[in-house]
Amino acid sequence: MSQKTLADGSPAGAVAIEHGEAVASPRRWWILGVVAVAQLMVVLDATIVNIALPSAQTDLGFSDGNRQWIVTAYALAFASLLLLGGRIADLFGRKPAFLVGVVGFAAASALGGAANGFTMLVVARALQGAFGALLAPAALSLLNTTFTDARERARAFSVYGAIAGAGGAVGLLLGGVLTDALDWRWTLYVNVAIAVVAFAGGWILLGNHRDAANARLDVPGTVLVATGLFSLVYGFSNAETHHWGSPLTWGFLIAGGLLLVAFAWWQTRAAHPLLPLRILLDRDRAASYLAVLITGAGMFGVFLFLTYYLQLDLGFSPTKTGVAFLPMVGALMVTAQLGTTVLLPRIGPKAVIPLGFAVATAGMAWLTGIGIGSHYLSAVLPQLIVIGVGLGLVMPPAMQLATGGVAAEDAGVASATVNAMQQVGGSVGTALLNTLAASAATDYVAGRDATSKLVRAQATIESYTTAFWWSAGFFAAGAVIAFALHRRGVPRQDAGAAPVVHM
Repeated sequence: MSQKTLADGSPAGAVAIEHGEAVASPRRWWILGVVAVAQLMVVLDATIVNIALPSAQTDLGFSDGNRQWIVTAYALAFASLLLLGGRIADLFGRKPAFLVGVVGFAAASALGGAANGFTMLVVARALQGAFGALLAPAALSLLNTTFTDARERARAFSVYGAIAGAGGAVGLLLGGVLTDALDWRWTLYVNVAIAVVAFAGGWILLGNHRDAANARLDVPGTVLVATGLFSLVYGFSNAETHHWGSPLTWGFLIAGGLLLVAFAWWQTRAAHPLLPLRILLDRDRAASYLAVLITGAGMFGVFLFLTYYLQLDLGFSPTKTGVAFLPMVGALMVTAQLGTTVLLPRIGPKAVIPLGFAVATAGMAWLTGIGIGSHYLSAVLPQLIVIGVGLGLVMPPAMQLATGGVAAEDAGVASATVNAMQQVGGSVGTALLNTLAASAATDYVAGRDATSKLVRAQATIESYTTAFWWSAGFFAAGAVIAFALHRRGVPRQDAGAAPVVHM
């Protein structure tokens, strides 16, 4: 029998069964705050270090060629270990996975902040990615199992999705402020302060669930998916510094694809699969995973290249660059609430998510109008707001649908898959857009006076607008895919999902 343990001060992460119905934790909104803080820490680190890179490079003396590995080391470890991290949370409990992830992430951040050379900084970034791969799926699955009411879950996921979508822009702002006011090292040290809050809240509020405690870890599946995702992200990362014809690019891409195919084959035969294929076979969930992947790829067209444009062409400082992204963040957070709590329950994902992609496509296409003499208020600000409106209708609803309706023992791995899609999408998008932008700049200079400042400036603009057009193309493809795959009507309730019982 289940035990009623909610009103008497028991761990609030628990969900009890009373009269055959799931009873939500009375502290669930505090848990949302703790989870949001932890998720913000993970998402921030995808971009917060970017603005600090020039200062770190000057301080530590590493080359331009090595600079990308400060970002890539984090992405490689994070993407390749996410599914393992999600399954560990299911097998050994979400609370210990969450707390270990928080402490490890903070320790790795402190190590990076104290780095005395390139190697130490890269190792710290890789460790951040590894502990982030444990923390992120534990946080998302805690959210999925804490909120049992459909309306409240929609509200919770609107907050979580807004953080996931806007955290990159907030990272740019915070990175700029810390670098300008203090030192580049504080873009890493700040995680220690955030982690203290997340750990204290998690220790006090969370109960422990081991919904897949009787299962075993799928070691062959873990090796296949980790090496497959590593090869895929590594191959696309090499495309930034090597030609697409280099074996270091296409060789790793082919190897990654084959390893992931082998992983999918093994999951149909494993007694305790790392990623049960039943999670992927639901149409709405599969479409949502693809939406998160495409959004991750397209968003870098906003963050990465617009950061370059604002600083190098419009002369913005790092702090002013971060502030310039805030209107997009505000628009995204507003439409995140609207999309998940109002539109999705009424008209369903087949209308909401393609609409969001269409709006984001229009905003990205509009952003291609930037030029050498453009102004932020007319050529950037309105476009950013439109993009934020569109992404707010995509990310939070997609994350909610991607993790809703799964059995409790699969919550961690389903959550990990969402994070993996976003991270892989971002890595792929960065490599593709960087390569395409560089080619566009080279093509423009060909046949013109390469010594002319005006020609070089216009070539840079061509590289930015090419990246924006391709990002618009990603979003347009997302609209078509979401419309084709999502079911008609409103999402089905999660009645079939196993409730979480704290004994």
